[in-house]
Amino acid sequence: MFVKYGNLNFNCKQSLVNLPLISISKHYFMSSKLFSSLQIKSITLKNRIVISPMCQYSAQDGFATDWHLVHLGSRATGGAALIIQEATAVSPEGRISPEDLGLWKDEHIEKLQSINHFISSQGAIPGIQLAHAGRKASVSSPWNGNKKLDESQVGWNTVAPSAVGYHDDEKPPISLDLSGIQKVIVDFKLATKRAKLAGYKVLEIHAAHGYLLHQFLSPLSNFRTDSYGGSFENRIHLLLEILEAVQSEWPADLPLFVRISATDWAEGGWNIEESIRLSTILKDKGVDLIDVSSGGLVSHQKIPLEPNYQVPFAERIKNEVGILTGAVGLITEASQAESIVNSAKADLVLFARESLRNPYFGLHFAKALEADVQWPKQYDRAKIK
Repeated sequence: MFVKYGNLNFNCKQSLVNLPLISISKHYFMSSKLFSSLQIKSITLKNRIVISPMCQYSAQDGFATDWHLVHLGSRATGGAALIIQEATAVSPEGRISPEDLGLWKDEHIEKLQSINHFISSQGAIPGIQLAHAGRKASVSSPWNGNKKLDESQVGWNTVAPSAVGYHDDEKPPISLDLSGIQKVIVDFKLATKRAKLAGYKVLEIHAAHGYLLHQFLSPLSNFRTDSYGGSFENRIHLLLEILEAVQSEWPADLPLFVRISATDWAEGGWNIEESIRLSTILKDKGVDLIDVSSGGLVSHQKIPLEPNYQVPFAERIKNEVGILTGAVGLITEASQAESIVNSAKADLVLFARESLRNPYFGLHFAKALEADVQWPKQYDRAKIK
């Protein structure tokens, strides 16, 4: 009698000790999907673990510092396949805070090249998220109260699709006119050109979390009556124009992601059905992966926070659109991440706070899932066997 196990057929009359050792090794039978590679265009990710963009509020006039080298570099040594740099402003007025990273001038490139060289030396892929904060710009860092800054406090006038603030009691943003919109498009284009020179291998357009492009997408923040407001087609207009501008500079063989908020978690706002429609269009226009988050647009949002609370959105977009997706949000355990990719709910898992708690969580996840991964040679003598 023969018994089938995976791709193997065992003769039950034959002693297992006579089979080749690799056939009965637990590592032969047990393989981790989370630690399997994934090729996207010309880039091969060594596993499905991604460091999500996280603002560090540690830049000076947009310039990266040694903090960014250590922060991003340690996550590369910690086992992640892709390290996506924090939301990087395409213009000074596009920063969330005065301490945000920027890529609005050529002088920003040199330090970023150095950081990316180190990330690459650790077998990880350097990525960048290009962003414009819109009406959510000009605020202090979290440890300084996350408060709106005016011009007397090194703040600046903010811009948005409509002159409606995130909070009712704050100075409203300036509604972008057509020349202002064209400036935003050009800013993304030029920042993309600099990102290529800086050595990034993955680029993500930030259209989530209530920042400028999300503000155009949602009817809760976009009250325009021109070709950039009103209908679904008009509200996605700016994002598609920026996508085209980015693609004119970004190499065709390198991955291009878009991060979206799948829902506003508020009545009458952007929702998962619109996200699916948008993702279908983005796929047709050459986007490789949708990084699926949610919320951030309005202060009255109601988010049901619990582990995996955003994963169903990534699963629906993946299955209904047929595009690669990344899952985010309260994912903290190896088994949890393994289940997400193994059950085809998403193709990548992005980690934010968990990686702040433990830069080397990827190496520990490998141990938990019995995946044999390479440690940095400097740390190999401490490798968990």
